[in-house]
Amino acid sequence: MKGEWISPAPTECQLCHDPLKDSFIDGKTDLGPWGVMCLECHSVRGYGLGIGRGQQYDLKTLKKIGG
Repeated sequence: MKGEWISPAPTECQLCHDPLKDSFIDGKTDLGPWGVMCLECHSVRGYGLGIGRGQQYDLKTLKKIGG
């Protein structure tokens, strides 16, 4: 299952609570904890992609597409 999201598909950004669109980031935030974010919130509050930073997933397939 490496490279796949294994939890139920998220529906909204945990920061702004807007519905997620095509992809989402599971990543570290400048607020301390990690969270599921939309791309817009990640660009403001995230720490990039990669080990220890975050991973990007396709919302439809739940496959990892970045990080």
